[in-house]
Amino acid sequence: MSAGFGKIATGLQGIKSIEDFDLKDQRVFIRCDFNVPTEGPVGQVKITDDTRIRAALPTIRYAMDKGAKLILASHFGRPEKKEDRALYSLEPVADRLGELLEAEVILIEEPTSDAPKALLPGLRPKQVLLLENLRFEEGETKNSVEFANIMASYTDVYINDAFGASHRAHASIDALARAVAKRGCGYLIKKEIENLGRLTSQPATPFLAILGGAKVSDKIKVIENLMDSVDGFLIGGAMAYTFLHAKGISVGRSKFEKDKVSFAKELIERVAARGKKLLLPVDHVVADDFLAPTRIETTSTAEIAADRLALDIGPKTAELYRKEIARAKTVFWNGPMGVFERSEFAKGSFAVAEALAQLSQDGGLAVVGGGDSASAAEASGFAPQMSHISTGGGASLEYLEGAKLPGLEALRVLRESVTPKL
Repeated sequence: MSAGFGKIATGLQGIKSIEDFDLKDQRVFIRCDFNVPTEGPVGQVKITDDTRIRAALPTIRYAMDKGAKLILASHFGRPEKKEDRALYSLEPVADRLGELLEAEVILIEEPTSDAPKALLPGLRPKQVLLLENLRFEEGETKNSVEFANIMASYTDVYINDAFGASHRAHASIDALARAVAKRGCGYLIKKEIENLGRLTSQPATPFLAILGGAKVSDKIKVIENLMDSVDGFLIGGAMAYTFLHAKGISVGRSKFEKDKVSFAKELIERVAARGKKLLLPVDHVVADDFLAPTRIETTSTAEIAADRLALDIGPKTAELYRKEIARAKTVFWNGPMGVFERSEFAKGSFAVAEALAQLSQDGGLAVVGGGDSASAAEASGFAPQMSHISTGGGASLEYLEGAKLPGLEALRVLRESVTPKL
C-alpha cells in the first residue's frame, strides 16, 4: 500500500481564489502562461498549439464577466538581444486571444510606460490590455522590486494563473504578488494543484510513475520523492539507456549519461529492495542515424548493436507497459518514450498516451506532467480523454519533488500565530 509522498506539499493553503475578490471596476492583473509553440519567420509567426491560451480562458472570462479592467501578462520564448523583439512579440498571441475571447486585445509595447494606467479606466467590456513580452524587460528575470512596483501602480488585484512559470522567482510572479495586498490564484492553478495533490495525498493503488525524456539527472529529485509512494516505475526515452547500461546491457550509440550510471545502478537496487518494479525497455526502435536515418529497425531484445542508436521503445515494450498501466489505478507520466516529434519514433509515446486515456475512461487517475509529455499526449490525439494534463513541465516536477514554488508562496497569506498573554 502506497502512503503518499515523503514531502507533503502545502497545496492551496493560505491562497485566495479569484472568486474571493470583488472585481467590479477593479484593475485586475492576471499573470498568464502564453508561452506557446510557434513557427515561421518574423512577420509570419504562427501559433502551432494554442493549448496554453485556451487553458487561461476560464479565469480571464470570469474576470471579464465580473466587470474587471483587465491587464494580462506573460513570457514568450527566450529573447536574448534587441533584434529578437520582432520574433518574440506577443502579437500573434494577442490576435489568437482576441479570436477566442471575441474581444479586442490591446497590446501595450512598454509595460513601464504610462499607457496601462492611462488606458485602464476607459476600457470597455470587450477590451483587455496585454503587456508585451515581459522577458523584454531586464527587471523581470531579476525579480526586480522596482519593476514590480511599476506594475503594482496600475494593479488593484493580482491573480497568478501561470502554473508553468510558478517555479521561477521572476518579478511578475514573485515581487509583484508581494507588492499587491489583494492577491490570489486563478482557475488553472487551482486545477493544477488539486490534480497534482491527488498524487501526493493517499493516491489509489497500484500507483505507477512513467518517466522518460533525455536525462536521468532531470528526474533524480522526483524519483527520490516518489520512491516510497509508487508501486513501480516504467522507464523510457533516452534515460532508459543509462539504466540499461548500468545493468550491463549494450546500448550501442544510444545517448546515455555516463556520470549517472552508478546512480542508476543504485536506484535499481533500492527499488528492488523495496519489493517494487522498475521496468525497462525489452526491445527498441533503432536507426543508423538520427538526422537522416536510412535503416530503421526493431530489435528483438534489449541489446542494441554497436552501430545503432535507439530512438523509441519497441512494440513488445509498449505492450508490456500497456498491460501495467491497465492494472494501475493512478499513473503519473513525465517524459516521452522516444523522439515522438518524428512519426517513425512516436509509436511508443502514443501507445502510452492511449493506455492512459483508457485508464482515465475506466475511472483511474492519469496525470501528465506537462512539457514534452504533454506535447506527446496532444500529438497522439488522446489528450482530451485523460484525467489531467499539466501546463507546466518543470513546475509540476518541482511540486512533486516537494519544492516550494515561488509563484505559490508569494500568494500565501497565512494567519500569523498569536502568542497568548500571560
